[in-house]
Amino acid sequence: MIGFDLAARDGHVADGPDFRMLIGGELVAGVGVVDVIDPADESIVAQCPIASEAQFDQAVAAAQAAFGEWRHVPPVERARMLRALGAAVAARGEELARLLTREQGKTLAQARDEVRFACAFVDYFADNTELPVEIRRDDDGQRIEIRRRPLGVIAAICPWNFPLLITLYKLAPAVAVGNTVIIKPAPTTPLTSLRIGEIARDVFPAGVVNIIADDNRLGPAITAHPGIAKLSFTGSTPTGKAIMASAAGTLKRLTLELGGNDAAIVLDDVDPAAIAEAIFGAAFVNSGQVCIALKRLYVHASIYDEMCDRIAALARAAVVGPGNAETSQFGPVQNRRQYDKVRGYIDDARRHGRIVAGGVLPEGPGFHVPLTVVRDIADGCAVVDEEPFGPVLPIISYTDLDDVVARANASPYGLGASVWSSDAARGAAVARRIESGTVWVNQHCAFGPDIPFPPAKESGLGVEWGRDGLLEYTAMQVININKS
Repeated sequence: MIGFDLAARDGHVADGPDFRMLIGGELVAGVGVVDVIDPADESIVAQCPIASEAQFDQAVAAAQAAFGEWRHVPPVERARMLRALGAAVAARGEELARLLTREQGKTLAQARDEVRFACAFVDYFADNTELPVEIRRDDDGQRIEIRRRPLGVIAAICPWNFPLLITLYKLAPAVAVGNTVIIKPAPTTPLTSLRIGEIARDVFPAGVVNIIADDNRLGPAITAHPGIAKLSFTGSTPTGKAIMASAAGTLKRLTLELGGNDAAIVLDDVDPAAIAEAIFGAAFVNSGQVCIALKRLYVHASIYDEMCDRIAALARAAVVGPGNAETSQFGPVQNRRQYDKVRGYIDDARRHGRIVAGGVLPEGPGFHVPLTVVRDIADGCAVVDEEPFGPVLPIISYTDLDDVVARANASPYGLGASVWSSDAARGAAVARRIESGTVWVNQHCAFGPDIPFPPAKESGLGVEWGRDGLLEYTAMQVININKS
């Protein structure tokens, strides 16, 4: 069991051990604390330490000191430690899932899935610590070797929608290839990441993994610090742009996985009954708080009414409630600020379209938003053109395929998209015309640790996951030997 009462709902801090940050192999307190709020009822789950800039500097110094030896640890030994990390996380999986539900809001079933996915990512990168030398040329006169070297200290800034998963899928590839790492979780969801710090302390040498927390004030210090070789950030596009500007002074390597407004195009040959549940699941997974969730649905006019009716019926039947309630299928929006934004998008939907499911927010504490479906709406409205990042789905009618492809591509975002057709080859042909880093055919949000995840346009820079993502944590070195 975790160290505080999961049933506590009285607004007071639950009894239990303090949460600590991991700096240089030691679990330490911060210079202050911040309340972590349960989005289901706005009670205080626990208090989280806040790191000072001086403590962040200590974490950088510890990571730099550890890098000198860690970079030379044999890949097989780094793999062993990563597998030990994954096994320890799995062994505490139920504890972590329950804590994740309290701080993030998602249902316990979804939290357990997040723990399993996180362990799968750790195991994948544990299996890929070896980066063989690539020989480009080797003849009588010349030998050209391509080698991969670790970069140094990696800083990873994580968001609040999948705090456990993202902490581990940034940590694992960084240390797998010989870097050291500093993780900073979002201030509203720091607790599972701090628990990962407790686990990592007993697995890795001191300083290899450091996990700090803050109240959103350390960002500029992290992005500008000359001791950070690379920054990996998942979050909004405006914040990503600010990070890119701040990091320019030291020419840091960057991986930026930013906002998305994923379009799905349903072609005229589809049976709505066959795909409605898959569309519904892709739009409302984690209550729509997923960068690659389906966020705007274009449906051919010939099947538009039936598709709207089916998705609306599924949304009206869905149970939204506290994540740790057995009856809940979808949890609340994670925090007050996001709740207010989603409420604004629902108001926009009501002004410009017809809400056929949800749309009425309940009274009482918590950030509960019913799954909301709006039809008879068009491009140019905020709920269509922007990213609500919540449980709101606009469904837009179209008649001309070339026109709808152009409308899908008109967004400044290019993270993901999907095409739905009874003819997979036809769907793939349309998919190749979409300007997104990932385009699915007859599915959406299908991902895995071995599948590269590249953004396009203002959805970011670099690649996450797979071998391509692993190489993002390395520097290429060419050894060019004259043999004559």
